[in-house]
Amino acid sequence: MPDADVSILRGFVAPRDDTAMMQALMEQTPWRQEPVTIYGKVYQQPRLCALYGDAGLRYDYSGLRLDPLPWTAALRDIKHRVEDRTQTRFNTVLLNLYRDQNDSMGFHSDDERELGPEPAIASLSLGATRVFRLKHKTDRALPVQKIALESGTLLLMKGLTQHKWKHGINKQSEACGPRINLTFRTLYG
Repeated sequence: MPDADVSILRGFVAPRDDTAMMQALMEQTPWRQEPVTIYGKVYQQPRLCALYGDAGLRYDYSGLRLDPLPWTAALRDIKHRVEDRTQTRFNTVLLNLYRDQNDSMGFHSDDERELGPEPAIASLSLGATRVFRLKHKTDRALPVQKIALESGTLLLMKGLTQHKWKHGINKQSEACGPRINLTFRTLYG
């Protein structure tokens, strides 16, 4: 993909471990559905979320302000594994729960000022397979990239990716079970 630095590691979490990890996160996470502002209109997010991270941080996006919950031992362990594999340090993780095929994430870029000039986002998928879509912001000749993210897959976006591409997860007509996406990131300031 031009203007992008995207890596995919399938099987980052072994199949025998992803089910237990998913179940623990489903039960132990204080999931919230937040209102977000998109093009001046307020909507309920079409998914549930939770933010964990280092003390004193705050994440603002789409008119929403999130203060991170303290790291759990399980999330800190996953973070260290992701950091070791990606050679990148993270101080927060935004968890998104897609309850079924009706939950989604519209096309967007994680390019907020507090993510720095070239954000690195490491995304771990657990549960149902969903199609991750990327489209270039300015070059309409480039086709939309579609990546099936199976449970246990780790996707890393860094460099200019957030400035040149948008990404999202569409609703789908075919029924599917829940999916949790853990997006590790570094907040500055």
